Amino acid sequence: MPFGPASRLGVSLFDETPPMEWVPGRSGEEVESLINAVYRQVLGNAYVMESERLAVPESQFKMGDMSVREFVRAVAKSALYRDRFFTNVPRYRYIELAYRHLLGRAPNSYDDMKMHSHVLDAEGYDADIDSFIDSDEYQNTFGENFVPFLRGWKTEALTHMVGFTHTFQLVRGASTSSLKADLSGKSAKLNALVINAQATAVTAPGNTFRPPANTSYVRQGVGASDGGKVYRIEVTGYRAKAVNRVSQFRRSNQVYIVPYENLSQEYQRIHRQGGQIVSVTEL
Repeated sequence: MPFGPASRLGVSLFDETPPMEWVPGRSGEEVESLINAVYRQVLGNAYVMESERLAVPESQFKMGDMSVREFVRAVAKSALYRDRFFTNVPRYRYIELAYRHLLGRAPNSYDDMKMHSHVLDAEGYDADIDSFIDSDEYQNTFGENFVPFLRGWKTEALTHMVGFTHTFQLVRGASTSSLKADLSGKSAKLNALVINAQATAVTAPGNTFRPPANTSYVRQGVGASDGGKVYRIEVTGYRAKAVNRVSQFRRSNQVYIVPYENLSQEYQRIHRQGGQIVSVTEL
């Protein structure tokens, strides 16, 4: 069961698409659809060129010599995956994306991330991929023949609400990919959030909010923390004031702590500056 309306969360396509399973007697076209579904899930919806496809594992899968689970393993261990999501990104970014790609959810805790970091140090990359795919969770959820799917927005996939909000930091709708069209790019998104077990805003599709790096929260109004109700406003969409065209489309985010009596004034100021409010939370 999803936590809220799938259309408002940006996951309606996932909600409406049944899990894909290999069964004996599948047509060649259906097998090809399963292969494409594995690429789409494991590579985080990234585009795969014909020259990048894994010809030998695909052939083995088509002939029935490889299960869906083993084909997933082959893709995750391939140079195609490794170069995109391991070699060229920070370690914790790789780990959080591996959870998204192989288990369909965000990591549950910092202990989860430390465990995989330890496996990488002690046994290496291939062993860490095996630790995901050979886990009881993978076997119980996907087995040998189901293509992994995104499920971190469903109650049965989670141990707490924090993990639900973290899932939406990793995927913002069916048209987004794991690295492109994301403000974080190759930077880890969940590191501090997971360490502190901190929930984050779940915004509507089309909006992306991430806490601004290396900056403190901005407090608005005299005595904003003294008595009365105080609100946390998360804002995105600010555009850089620069001459060159590239900089004009760079976005930044900000967090404001505002007393109740200043909310209206603050809303007007944000909108005048071109910001878009994605979350207002009472503290």
